[in-house]
Amino acid sequence: QVQLVESGGGLVQPGGSLRLSCAASGSIFSINTMAWFRQAPGKERELVATISNGGSTNYADSMKGRFTISRDNANNTLYLQMNSLKSEDTAVYYCYAAVLDYGSRLLNYWGQGTQVTVSS
Repeated sequence: QVQLVESGGGLVQPGGSLRLSCAASGSIFSINTMAWFRQAPGKERELVATISNGGSTNYADSMKGRFTISRDNANNTLYLQMNSLKSEDTAVYYCYAAVLDYGSRLLNYWGQGTQVTVSS
């Protein structure tokens, strides 16, 4: 079993910054793709950014230039640096990881979510 625990969410003013973290633990042989998703009230969950185990990144268009995804493979930790935050960035942010366990199974895991609220 694998656990993903997010942290770093909170209340920030428009134009401000936050850094989210996601720590993975448990039966992990390696982690392939990791990603951040978000879900605003009344909306579907949407992709924010992805990062491969080699460090290749992709971003949703509305996040390009403002958000930076990164990872620390040695510590199985994922990050999301969010700058120039807007009210429309308000959402619950979820961490995702595709984990290869010691039984050679590739399984998808999600964190519990962390609330980000952008408001003055």
